[in-house]
Amino acid sequence: MSDAPQNTTPPETVDASDLETVEELKAAYASMKSELAQVIVGQDDVVEQLLMAIFCRSHALLVGVPGLAKTLLVSTVSRVLDLSFKRIQFTPDLMPADITGTEVLEEEAGTGRRIFRFVHGPIFANMLLADEINRTPPKTQAALLEAMQEHHVTVGEETHHLPEPFFVLATQNPIEQEGTYPLPEAQLDRFMFNIRVNYPTAEEEAEIIRRVTGSHRATVAKQLDAASVIRLQEVVRRVPVADHVIEYAAKLARATRPKEAEAPDFVREMVAWGAGPRAGIYLILAAKARAILHGRYHAITEDVRAVAHPVLRHRVITTFNAEAAGVSSDDIITALIDAFQPGVDIEV
Repeated sequence: MSDAPQNTTPPETVDASDLETVEELKAAYASMKSELAQVIVGQDDVVEQLLMAIFCRSHALLVGVPGLAKTLLVSTVSRVLDLSFKRIQFTPDLMPADITGTEVLEEEAGTGRRIFRFVHGPIFANMLLADEINRTPPKTQAALLEAMQEHHVTVGEETHHLPEPFFVLATQNPIEQEGTYPLPEAQLDRFMFNIRVNYPTAEEEAEIIRRVTGSHRATVAKQLDAASVIRLQEVVRRVPVADHVIEYAAKLARATRPKEAEAPDFVREMVAWGAGPRAGIYLILAAKARAILHGRYHAITEDVRAVAHPVLRHRVITTFNAEAAGVSSDDIITALIDAFQPGVDIEV
């Protein structure tokens, strides 16, 4: 990659009102972290990635063992953002209508005429937590696909639009796989981020025990509302990105595909299937959101590198040889980041 891009003119520009919005979000982000810290101990990277997905109008998959406060985190974020929140516990007997809703036959008052009325399911919320999404069969998992992509639900001949903003935040347990139904790649690709929720540090765990076993119950104050979130989503799209940053994101995504010319030897050996075009799109969108959260008005290559793991880890499918050698998709992504050094970032 050349250190002197030929064209650094961004396709988008940020106007004065957008700059005010960016400053507002920067201040709100600091306040949100402070409010969340009253309930959630640590997990700073997880919180940042979750908020980036929300401000990019996208969905996120949270992967972690039980007891790491994934559900508590999502519900607390919904309160801080003042968004409606619903939680669905996915089980083997869950049916699509249990998520989307169904039509019921009832008698119309006064006329006695029988009519069908649609009863909204729990998916009609700003923020939907799909808890243990891999516990339910593919037929029920697929009920989320239309909603995640189109933000509406079709039942019979009627299309019902979901409230805006709308996000699906799903959780998975990476350990217990017996009796589960792994998400197909087509549905995994709908999630912008695969967020790893790790164990707390020793100090954080001691603080968790202290809080949970005590009598104090923290309350959080809202920092934004639905209208503000939608406005910030629009501003994220207008954040300028120089051509060399887009080229770097595209090259990084293409390098995950073993049959592409850009792929290094270790990818050809260790990767069965690489990331599709959505990877490059999400790398840039996430980089824009990260730039705003950090108080900058343009995205740089460092932003792309910072979001590479959550964007790519569920889109890079390793080979049997890689699994036998203990090489994970995260290891592949780390090696790619080291192999492909970006050019010099230009102020825009």
